[in-house]
Amino acid sequence: MFPLVPAVTSRPVKLQVLSSRADAVTGGDALIHLDVPNPDDQVRVTLNGKDVSSVFTTDDTGLTGLVGNLRLGDNELRAEAGGRRTTLEVRNHPADGPIFSGPHEQPFQCETTKFKLPVIGGTLGPPEDAACTVPGRVDYFYRTTARKWAKWPDGARRYPRDLADTDSGDPFIVRMETDSANRAVVQTSMLHDPLRDPVPTPTHRSASWNGRAIFTLGGGCAGGWYRSGSVTGGVTDPVLLGRGYALMSSSLNVFGQNCNDVIAAESASMTKEFFIEHYGRPDFTIGFGCSGGSYQAQQITDNYPGIFDGIIVGCSFPDVGFGTVSFISDAWLLDSYFRARSTVQWTQEQKRRVAGFATYATLPSMALSARRIDPRRNCGIVPVGLRYDPVRKPDGVRCDVYEHAVNQYGADPLTGFARRPLDNVGVQYGLKVLRSGGITPEQFLDLNDRVGGFDADANLVPGRTVADPEAVRTAYRTGRLNSGGGGLKDVPIIDYRAYSDNAPWGDIHVRYQTLSMRARLQKANGTAVNQVSLLEDLRYGLFSTGSPLLRHAIDAMDAWLTQLTADATDRPRIDKIIAAHPSGLTEGCRGPDGFIKQSLDRSLSSRCERLYPSASFPREVAGSGVAADVIKCNLRPLRRWDYPGFTDAQWAKLRSIFPAGVCDWSKPGVDQQPLEGTWLTY
Repeated sequence: MFPLVPAVTSRPVKLQVLSSRADAVTGGDALIHLDVPNPDDQVRVTLNGKDVSSVFTTDDTGLTGLVGNLRLGDNELRAEAGGRRTTLEVRNHPADGPIFSGPHEQPFQCETTKFKLPVIGGTLGPPEDAACTVPGRVDYFYRTTARKWAKWPDGARRYPRDLADTDSGDPFIVRMETDSANRAVVQTSMLHDPLRDPVPTPTHRSASWNGRAIFTLGGGCAGGWYRSGSVTGGVTDPVLLGRGYALMSSSLNVFGQNCNDVIAAESASMTKEFFIEHYGRPDFTIGFGCSGGSYQAQQITDNYPGIFDGIIVGCSFPDVGFGTVSFISDAWLLDSYFRARSTVQWTQEQKRRVAGFATYATLPSMALSARRIDPRRNCGIVPVGLRYDPVRKPDGVRCDVYEHAVNQYGADPLTGFARRPLDNVGVQYGLKVLRSGGITPEQFLDLNDRVGGFDADANLVPGRTVADPEAVRTAYRTGRLNSGGGGLKDVPIIDYRAYSDNAPWGDIHVRYQTLSMRARLQKANGTAVNQVSLLEDLRYGLFSTGSPLLRHAIDAMDAWLTQLTADATDRPRIDKIIAAHPSGLTEGCRGPDGFIKQSLDRSLSSRCERLYPSASFPREVAGSGVAADVIKCNLRPLRRWDYPGFTDAQWAKLRSIFPAGVCDWSKPGVDQQPLEGTWLTY
């Protein structure tokens, strides 16, 4: 027991876990903060009845200590000071997880022998166990005057001659820590001068760290299962480090290695916990990623709020299972029809218009991307003898985006396969093109008669795809379809897009996805004022901090969160976000003559829209809204007057194609419902 030093006003005793939620502690330890009533009070802290007061040290606001020896499951922390006492229940989980994502996926391939240490060189070597554990290590590297990274000399007692300074004048020396959590490799980095500054601790920050953190989130999806991963989202960006940010990431926060947002949320929670236990709680943490990284940023924030305080997303999608899978699987059906099943002639321009894309090349490109729903593709990480084959090994390992989410969707009791929420019953492909006169009734009928669907193995079949009803309900309830109505409503969002809709290779990162997320935010919350969209051409790549516009987004998010964090009023959160919005952050696009300030909607009078057309997608051409948030549409009867010019024979054919009716996009989807809650456990 000991007296407190800082002078504080009288208040209740309060215990708080700094490193994570109290119910999401891992690895047997937690960084704890204690507020006490008066500075002269004697303090005693116990864990499950054992005195742990000695691990606490004074800080500016009370006492902080890393409490270890937590048992698995529930633990009780008790604090006494000045005749007052409080308790805190802490739930501890294994260092290799899981916390809330459900049973670990098996088989699971550790890839530590392939994990190359950036700048330092070499790999992490073989894992210590089946949980892919590696020994923790700290490495230093520095930025040279030639703007390159170099390894810090072992045992250095003086600065290298080619050491560069950051813009703020600090020596550009980086401390990088590598360790394990959740069967993944975790990495953190920050500026730290080992010659002048003591080793950072939770109560002693590196003098060069600006106190903020950026969590880097890697892209991809296909093949992102049954593996630990060989890279993280990156912790060596010179722009971010040079501005003083700490970086953190995990190999399971790269969607090309883990295409499951719940596991990604779990790994993000554990990685941030690791960082805080070593360096203290950041003033705020920004989720930062493109493509598959945007899936993570947006779904983690909506479903597991508190991990990220604000997000900067690039080449974005609202979610992985619907924002992406629905439009690329439709593209696969359309491309297959045009290539092999059509009995009428089509021009390439007609095909493009039916798909809705800005360029025809996007259609066959998306058809290839859709193979992530095929359980026999993208299975290279799994030994050949274990892989699923419907004839030779029907009980084998299935490698697809749905099977990787079986903990969330559940398994079909008849097949044992993951339930699938994929559906195209009642979808009238090409409807808007028909109504504009761009295709004939014969083309429209042939397309919808022959476009078909998928079976459980993603084989193309004549009938339409029918979603598993339980999977549909689950998708809405649990945030597999991201409504934006959870944690996203309470954080600033900057959506940066380098326009690639017209890329000759047919890029997947199409602009309408930003508009989809905005529409979902508006539907769920009545406003999307917390989302700011920035748009430019592709000269800097999809998401490079070499872009001045993206660097502006980083600076603006910092200013936004700084003001928001300082707002101690009790007004509604959205009002705080509006009040904190930086005056220099304005929505718009960068054109040939500079930045154009205007709302990035689809108005044809908008100069930004003319420069960077938002185009469309197959289901919007079929009549859906841009929110693209209907998994399975409600049907309505066919109406003859909706098809002027159809002959009696054509009308009869249409009725035979859609005997149960067609999608009524004016209504919510079948079983469409709000998010059940956040921080769900599976």
